[in-house]
Amino acid sequence: METALLIISILLVVIVLLQSSKAEGAAQIISGSTSELFTHRKERGSELFITRLTWVLGLAFFIICLVSMFI
Repeated sequence: METALLIISILLVVIVLLQSSKAEGAAQIISGSTSELFTHRKERGSELFITRLTWVLGLAFFIICLVSMFI
């Protein structure tokens, strides 16, 4: 159980670091620049895959933690 948690946590850290930065919008809010703040950008291709993989790994990590807590 601990080995699975270790592998999933390492994969989760790597996947989160691979994601594109979404903090650009926050910087634009602070600086007052609203040129591209409200444009709707849809994830496609590898971005969509990385986002979904992040959700799956996070959910797996959460479930394994809950199961290991009750065993």
